[in-house]
Amino acid sequence: MATLSPALKQATPVVVDHALGSWIHGTDGKEYLDFTTGIGVTSTGHCHPKVVEAAREQTGKVIHAQNTTVMHPPLLQLTEKLGEVLPAGLDSVFYANSGSEAVEAAVRLARMATERPNIVVFQGGFHGRTVAAASLTTAGTKFSAGFSPLMAGVHMSAFPYAYRYGWDEDYAVEFALQELDFLLKTRTAPNDTAAFLIEPALGDGGYLPTPPAFMEGLRERADRHGIELIFDEVQAGVGRTGKFWGHQHSTATPDILITAKGIASGFPISAIAASTETMSKVWPGSQGGTYGGNAVSAAAGVATLEVVEEESLVENSRIRGEELQAGLKDIQTRFKQIGDVRGWGLMQGIEFTADDGSADAGTAGAVQQATTGQGLLTLTCGPQGNVVRLIPALVVTPEEITAGLQRFEAAVAAVTGAVPAESGPR
Repeated sequence: MATLSPALKQATPVVVDHALGSWIHGTDGKEYLDFTTGIGVTSTGHCHPKVVEAAREQTGKVIHAQNTTVMHPPLLQLTEKLGEVLPAGLDSVFYANSGSEAVEAAVRLARMATERPNIVVFQGGFHGRTVAAASLTTAGTKFSAGFSPLMAGVHMSAFPYAYRYGWDEDYAVEFALQELDFLLKTRTAPNDTAAFLIEPALGDGGYLPTPPAFMEGLRERADRHGIELIFDEVQAGVGRTGKFWGHQHSTATPDILITAKGIASGFPISAIAASTETMSKVWPGSQGGTYGGNAVSAAAGVATLEVVEEESLVENSRIRGEELQAGLKDIQTRFKQIGDVRGWGLMQGIEFTADDGSADAGTAGAVQQATTGQGLLTLTCGPQGNVVRLIPALVVTPEEITAGLQRFEAAVAAVTGAVPAESGPR
């Protein structure tokens, strides 16, 4: 009898029977407000009718048409739709299956385009679990420990994590840029540096928005030294932060953009985008893959982008995100264990700290477990495991935000023994 790998640890005990919109219905007969969305994947909610219909129709036409053998219309349509939202100049797209694959394709492209070996990443970044992607990940040792040697040519610089340092954001940005300049003088010379790789908002690293001034500082240094700037928008993209792309909170634009997760509402597809000039520098045969750009996933991607536009989901993310953060900051005033609340749009992190200011992973983990009992699904993140992250679907309603806040506060109160404000589940 086969079983799932014991290395797979489920964050909740829920087994899904069916799901719709922001709600998961378990085989236990209970319903749960889903503020995890498959780690930011089900952007248009569970089983959006338009996405379901697009996938169903495509399944009846062709399921798999390997795109270096024959082409299929959904991939051409998805590329056209992506072209409407990609930053100016990024007019060439390569498709893969997962975020990790797209990250590796982006790094390969940067190295080939610049003919330089080194990649600079930033502390707390998460870029995947495959060997190269894990080599680029600094969100925790669990992602890269135990299977060395890792990929060479990776150098890490500081991230402006103002709360951790106890500084204001401006000072943290100044410090992190100075550290990057020092790295370029001491570890990886600019003419050996192919790319800077960063998430516009850290995911597993703690749900930390990257300060706009830092992204702009990276852009200036990339231009000055001929370095490719890669924005990993796997989690922050497709409306998650209240902008279509997370980097749009700044004036900085990427040379290479990586997208996955919310681009197809749960169907596996990822992509990198760059200028045709840059993409043409990749070596023949270095891009490809059996399932990349799958026809059903591409059809779901087209439908997803249409729903995001037709239902104004980027704007909904911004407004609902403001409501969510305001509610969380209000809750923070009643619980000393909550040290920080931060985020953009529907990508909000709640950092738990002890009385001495140290990371309180125990309380964060207990709260995450307690939310399930309240009918709310959440996750933790951060290198020290002390951040609870809330990731509602972009279709979330004001009433669902209110219900989520009530359930979250009840969970915090249950764990800490404090009395919450008068509230109750939907």
